[in-house]
Amino acid sequence: MKLTSQQIERLYQFTRQHYVEWYDLQTELVDHLANAIEQQWQENPNLVFEEALQKEFKKFGVFGFMDVVEKRQAALNKKYNKIVWKHFKAFFTIPKIIGTFSAVGIFFYMLMNLSKQAGIIINSFLVLAILFFWFAIIVKKIKYNKTAKLSGKKWLFKEVIFGYGNFAGLSYLPTQILVHVDFDAQIGMIKGLFFSVLIVSMYLIDFIILFEIPSKAEKYLEETYPEYKFVA
Repeated sequence: MKLTSQQIERLYQFTRQHYVEWYDLQTELVDHLANAIEQQWQENPNLVFEEALQKEFKKFGVFGFMDVVEKRQAALNKKYNKIVWKHFKAFFTIPKIIGTFSAVGIFFYMLMNLSKQAGIIINSFLVLAILFFWFAIIVKKIKYNKTAKLSGKKWLFKEVIFGYGNFAGLSYLPTQILVHVDFDAQIGMIKGLFFSVLIVSMYLIDFIILFEIPSKAEKYLEETYPEYKFVA
């Protein structure tokens, strides 16, 4: 005996009621629950649908679907991190490596030669850059939330992409340290090179997660979910 379309919709409703808000994960769970219920009906054709559903749900344990959600989130975050790393490595291949090394060289020159007054200017610029990145994050999240509301469907990997993983705002940390550097004192070459590479790398990562990856989001989503272009 097969589930009816109304029963399938009930399974989607059931996953939403148990705090699974993402359509892709709902679909995976609905497929699992549907197969399990049909298997139960083969053994006991008189079993009521809701009883079979509750019986199967109990197998997920005390926390219900939360364990499944957490594992899926971890897997997709890992996938996202690999994408970020792939884009980051591209900045160290020709022709992008020329721009990357030029940025490091310019930053290194400024750190080694700036006076305290000029240091204040460059630090102010870096702080403004951070504010720009945070503003971009807010604008893109508002746009993402509006799109999700209009479509009525949330996709977990799309949320990871537009949630910017664990990287967003990383440039804030080395810049915050640099703000307290005494530009009147001699900055060692190793320290200057370290800060130059670190800060340029952090800004590259911010650029990747805020602009490069979101611009290719549809491509990555279709690779992750073959059905995405048909139901998104």
